[in-house]
Amino acid sequence: MSRAVSRLRDQRGSALVEFSWLAILLLVPLIWIVLSVFEVQRGAFAISAAARAAGRAYALADSDALGSARAEQAARQALADQGLEAAPLDLRVTCRPYPHACHAGTSVITVHVATRVGLPWLPASFGLGKPVFALDSSHTVPIGQFQEVGDAAAR
Repeated sequence: MSRAVSRLRDQRGSALVEFSWLAILLLVPLIWIVLSVFEVQRGAFAISAAARAAGRAYALADSDALGSARAEQAARQALADQGLEAAPLDLRVTCRPYPHACHAGTSVITVHVATRVGLPWLPASFGLGKPVFALDSSHTVPIGQFQEVGDAAAR
């Protein structure tokens, strides 16, 4: 009987140690997943707002050149509002049916914005660079949605 009692005493406290290690091994990846999802969601909100703001800024500009500058500025501000000031920005504007005169008559402007957000707690390893998640968004705006387009002499 003394052997059985001593064997039980030798095991006392090991469940707490095993539970602690198991909790650490499961919680750390779970916390990383949750933080990564939050970071990607923040980037998704930012890129969606950037596409809308860039489309509106381009449509409200008086010319295509001014529209491009204002669209990029609006997109960068939208990214900065979500804390992504340093995020790379790829902004492309296309127009239909007049590809070289976006502010003409009944053009429809499509703004495509792309960026990347870094995943937290993952360093650049194996020479591959820091792990990132690519995000993109598009927004379509018909000319005249935010301003009236027409012949000034006809008024």
